[in-house]
Amino acid sequence: MRGHDWINTCLPDELVVEIFRRLDSKRSRDACSLVCRRWLRLERLTRATIRIGATGSPDLFVHLLSSRFSNVTNVHIDERLSISLPVHLQGRRRGVENSSASSLKLNYLNVNNGSEEGDLDSLCLSDVGLAALGDGFPKLEKLSLIWCSNVTSDGLASLAQKCSSLKALDLQGCYVGDQGLSAVGQCCKQLEDLNLRFCEGLTDKGLIELALGVGKSLKSLGVAACAKITDFSMEAVGSHCISLETLSLDSEFIHNQGVLAVAEGCPQLKVLKLQCINVTDDALEAVGASCLSLELLALYSFQRFTDKGLCAIGNGCKKLRNLTLSDCYFLSDKGLESIATGCKELTHLEINGCHNIGTLGIESVGRSCQRLTELSLLYCQRIGDVGLLQVGQGCKFLQALHLVDCSNLGDAAMRGIAIGCSNLKKLHIRRCYEIGTKGIVAVGEHCKSLTDLSIRFCDRVGDEALIAIADGCSLHYLNVSGCHQIGDAGVIAIARGCPQLCYLDVSVLQNLGDLAMAELGENCPLLKEIVLSHCRQITDVGLAHLVKRCTMLESCHMVYCSGITSAGVATVVSSCPNIKKVLVEKWKVSQRTKRRAGSIISYLCVDL
Repeated sequence: MRGHDWINTCLPDELVVEIFRRLDSKRSRDACSLVCRRWLRLERLTRATIRIGATGSPDLFVHLLSSRFSNVTNVHIDERLSISLPVHLQGRRRGVENSSASSLKLNYLNVNNGSEEGDLDSLCLSDVGLAALGDGFPKLEKLSLIWCSNVTSDGLASLAQKCSSLKALDLQGCYVGDQGLSAVGQCCKQLEDLNLRFCEGLTDKGLIELALGVGKSLKSLGVAACAKITDFSMEAVGSHCISLETLSLDSEFIHNQGVLAVAEGCPQLKVLKLQCINVTDDALEAVGASCLSLELLALYSFQRFTDKGLCAIGNGCKKLRNLTLSDCYFLSDKGLESIATGCKELTHLEINGCHNIGTLGIESVGRSCQRLTELSLLYCQRIGDVGLLQVGQGCKFLQALHLVDCSNLGDAAMRGIAIGCSNLKKLHIRRCYEIGTKGIVAVGEHCKSLTDLSIRFCDRVGDEALIAIADGCSLHYLNVSGCHQIGDAGVIAIARGCPQLCYLDVSVLQNLGDLAMAELGENCPLLKEIVLSHCRQITDVGLAHLVKRCTMLESCHMVYCSGITSAGVATVVSSCPNIKKVLVEKWKVSQRTKRRAGSIISYLCVDL
């Protein structure tokens, strides 16, 4: 084939585009776009999603992108993210594109009045950018405008008129008003997903008009911190949005009346998340009676409902699979028992800061919820070993367990889980001071599928625990931060027994030294992230052994490691071609290391 371009000669555009679409990574597609002008043009046709920041002249950037990627259907703009123009738009590629970029930039600058206020406004996405978005991406189906504070109702109305195929719209933090939301309701009849979190400019009028316009298609709605949206809006949603499946409400201005209207008017509701301090048991009783298809329920910071409401959910919502109870102070074991006995399909349960739920409630879960796959118990001081022993006996399919500040859980509970839940893949424990080496040894002996282990600040866990884990499990993720009894022996065992290890946090281990680093470097070539902060016995010698074969390392945290000097930092930077982030004291970074790293490495410098 030397001297002949058979691919470009024989393959039509449609076939080349289809080949590009089947490439498994963005990096591969980017490489193909650099082969020739034709491949660059065709590869652009395969791009369906773009993500840009809304700082650094985003209006101009939208113009540039819309002229190059005509088939984009998903646009995500986040004002918290920064952007930089591509290299080929900065004068380093083809002259045609440079002149085009210059022309667009000139036209954009002419729009502004040249004042200081205009210069500041140009740093944020404006209605001009939204108009360009509508003109350039007429096939747009999903749009996210995150904290784009300069966007107004006029810009949103213009976009809605041009992008009638819009199906998902995220306006989080945008100060748009009722006029813009009304235009969306009138023009975007296929809208299914709408997020209005922190949209302070909206009132009931805008949301009511939207519900009238897209009620038949709307499936998901999120409202948070919108002080002027009240029960009247929720009544409109309940009356017109008969297809609604997901509702997330976070507001002190919504009461029982609004939730009742949605529960009775939206029988297909599957996901309900509530953080409404003025909602009581009456609303939950309506949900239990009417929302028979409910699969996920999350209740946050509820202080005005009791076991009565939770019993109604247990009696009515037989399809419930996922339940989160966070800071619900008046719930007790009785309410949780109603859920356990009534919701046999439950697979995920999180209890966070519900101080009146104890051992009896978790026992009922263990007896009745045989399909449970994930259990999170956070800040539950009244739950003892017997509760988890019952979970171990009854929940044979448990795959993930999270325990935080559960002071009454010890080794007996962990042994019960280990013996009964042999399918466990993820175990995260933090500040459970009664759990020690014996409990973790049992996990290593029985949970052969475990790949993700985090035991942070568990003072009674020592090297023997990690030796048992290394013998029985093939970990990908390990965090033993603050487990002071763990030293070289335990980490060396992990290095030799878990060659697939990708993430390791051994911070605040005072007995860990260079021997462990040498073993990690020799046996864990897939390691990408490591946290060594506050490990005072690790030195430059250990770092040199670590990076010798860990060429895939991307992140290394080594703050307050007194044995590591500027030479060790330089070794990490020079030996790891994929390094992206190093966390280290500023004074340990030499000028030569800074020059060598360039823009590839992101320093988070900490002064002593």
